[in-house]
Amino acid sequence: MLCRCRCADAELVGRSRGSDMSEREVREQARRTRAAQMRARVRRGERRRAALLIAAAAVIAVGLVAAVAVPIVREQRQQAQEAATANAPIEGVQTFSELSRNHVTTPVAYPQALPVGGDHAPVWTDCGVYADAVQPTEAVHSLEHGAVWIGYRSDLPADQVQRLSALAEGNSYVLLSPVQELPSPIAVSAWGAQISLDDAGDPRLATFVRKYQQGPQTPEPGAPCSGGAGAMS
Repeated sequence: MLCRCRCADAELVGRSRGSDMSEREVREQARRTRAAQMRARVRRGERRRAALLIAAAAVIAVGLVAAVAVPIVREQRQQAQEAATANAPIEGVQTFSELSRNHVTTPVAYPQALPVGGDHAPVWTDCGVYADAVQPTEAVHSLEHGAVWIGYRSDLPADQVQRLSALAEGNSYVLLSPVQELPSPIAVSAWGAQISLDDAGDPRLATFVRKYQQGPQTPEPGAPCSGGAGAMS
């Protein structure tokens, strides 16, 4: 009888121990599952953050490329347009060829009231704005260096003269001065080219300056238009 009781107790203890082990395993499995789920959530969060960072970097990169590319494209288009304008003929421009280029110290009888080239003085006229007349032979030397000479009649209205002055002051190779006996209110010369205008607001004036200032017709491109002479004394 005593043996049977002991055997029963042992069986109960064994069952109890077996039941306790199963609960621990369940709890351990649950803990592992929660840990795995947490790690998965962390990885998903990291992937989302990485994706957001990549997307943000891509947006920034596109913005930077656009910020650099748009001005470049705009500048290229503007340069192409200016080149096309410069190469296009300007209505009213007269051209002259076979102009002599000797240095002389005596007056020269030029065929135009505003000369377009020919023999000239050894020294040039500094580019800039002059209220008085300049030496024609010295101004022609400036044309040889690629300058544009704007001449105007003395009776040109003051507001017109002001517009011409603003244009001349904004260009380092433009010479502005009054010239006697011009056939038109305004005449503009480069070496071998000239246009006559009635108004300082004529758009052909700025086009002429862009095309012929240091243009391909210049006999001595890059030569200075400063350090020479000034107005007539």
